[in-house]
Amino acid sequence: MLLSDFDFDLPASSIALRPASPRDAAKMLLVGAGEGFGDLRVSDLPEQLRAGDLLVLNNTRVIAARLTGVRARETTSVAVEATLHRRLGPSVWSAFMRPGKRLAVGDVVVFGAGGLLRAEITGRGEGGERKLTFDCSGTDLDEVIATCGEMPLPPYIAAKRRQDGRDRIDYQTVYSQTDGSVAAPTAGLHFTRDLMTAITARGVEICFVTLHVGAGTFLPVKTDDVEAHKMHAEYGEVSTQVAEAINATRVKGGRIICVGTTSLRLVESAANEAGIVVPFAAETAIFIRPGYRFRVADGLMTNFHLPKSTLFMLVSAFAGTARMRAAYAHAVSHNYRFYSYGDSSLLWRAGV
Repeated sequence: MLLSDFDFDLPASSIALRPASPRDAAKMLLVGAGEGFGDLRVSDLPEQLRAGDLLVLNNTRVIAARLTGVRARETTSVAVEATLHRRLGPSVWSAFMRPGKRLAVGDVVVFGAGGLLRAEITGRGEGGERKLTFDCSGTDLDEVIATCGEMPLPPYIAAKRRQDGRDRIDYQTVYSQTDGSVAAPTAGLHFTRDLMTAITARGVEICFVTLHVGAGTFLPVKTDDVEAHKMHAEYGEVSTQVAEAINATRVKGGRIICVGTTSLRLVESAANEAGIVVPFAAETAIFIRPGYRFRVADGLMTNFHLPKSTLFMLVSAFAGTARMRAAYAHAVSHNYRFYSYGDSSLLWRAGV
């Protein structure tokens, strides 16, 4: 498979800079096994589900992971930006930093007004990310990051407008619970409490997994040969209770619908060859592309993704590359909004 196989034209005007309000007023493109597509709203989701189905949501909570500061040496200083990527220890984070070429191991960076937070660059990763060792740790570090950091809006939004107080709410799901993500599980941004109540009223169960989304989700694929791409690892957890609920739903003939590619990647990582989901608490670097055999997920609710991205490869694996090309062409021509703050789609695997 070549990277060009997953390219498509997308007008800049299709990129959403703000979410729909209310959240569930966003459009939702229904992509089933038939030829046509259904133009719905997220608020129509309950009518697309059946009693006995199970909805899997990712309850990770986005932290204020973008830090600005200064690298100071004896004779020079330079403004820097760090986007925290993955926690490596109580006081240690992996981070993508700019300007990368001017940052070396041993440099000290001061973040926040008045030098609220200090960190030493103590290592460098294979992807160019830096290891930052901070001068505080644990919950103390978390509190300082929350004070001096900003929400890590995706590059395609941050390049077009400054973030504001609305983003602190908009870029967080209403059911977020466990701090750790540096990017939102964006399919879940469409949910409201009323929508969740309407879903459970239809006899559909809702369960929660946790996958902390890393900044690697925004990195472009740099290899022409898709098979050569290496995914960044992300930490996820599937509890014993959730694993049992998924397995029981499948035994009873219910469908498993994952809300977001993060939920789908996690439950597929937790499944064995027989499709039985087992408790999981580890990192996953699963790379789902065409040819992958799905073990768990029957449906997927997800936003519209970037051309040539691993996420477009995932939805192509789920519903078929030609089918998804047609779906995205339909979305563009019908003024659907793309990416993190954009509209949604509901995909069903063939035969479900």
